[in-house]
Amino acid sequence: MLSTTGLPQGAVPKLERPGPLRDRVYEALLELITTRALQPGQHLVESELAGHLGVSRQPVREALQRLSTEGWVDLRPAQGAFVHEPTEEEADQLLTVRTLLEAEAARLAAANASKAAIGVLEEVCAEGERAVAADDVDRAVAMNARFHAKIMELAGNAVLAELAAQVDRRVRWYYTPVARQRGRQSWIEHRELIAAIADGDEQRATAVMRAHTEHTRKMYHERDK
Repeated sequence: MLSTTGLPQGAVPKLERPGPLRDRVYEALLELITTRALQPGQHLVESELAGHLGVSRQPVREALQRLSTEGWVDLRPAQGAFVHEPTEEEADQLLTVRTLLEAEAARLAAANASKAAIGVLEEVCAEGERAVAADDVDRAVAMNARFHAKIMELAGNAVLAELAAQVDRRVRWYYTPVARQRGRQSWIEHRELIAAIADGDEQRATAVMRAHTEHTRKMYHERDK
């Protein structure tokens, strides 16, 4: 059984100040979970986490309680805390909702995007391509998240952006294990999306984004086969 001992070197984020300590510990642990430095099913030992983060056990305990409430951590009587292991159904439901949100965001971005905004998308895409070429999965995942966040920003719909923010970290959680498999193809699809948005083609942008997110969903379910 895996425990928190032996986290990858450099994986533990520094706690930002100011802000309530329990909130900063929560954010640090959530980042470790979504990047899979702490893997699904991994045993979370309060004393070890406290040592890694340089805090007492109390804020760690409070953070684990919050993470449990939000479905990131399972608290098992007489056993302790464990990173939640998502079911295939959970992943499918989340990624289906993501497809709906992202497709609408792409349509709105095609209607609204300026030449400067297109330039930003191209810069992020180029950085993602470099990460893939260097086999830097963490960087590729971060750039993928930034690319999709930028499209959501260009959509200009605050409610849509708020809904997308609620699923963003879980999308990263599910995307990380397939990022290397998606590899260059994912960024080819991003280029196709940029072209559709640059042309102001709302219908094509919607279709490209829907196909793009569906590819990720399908690959997640096929990852262990």
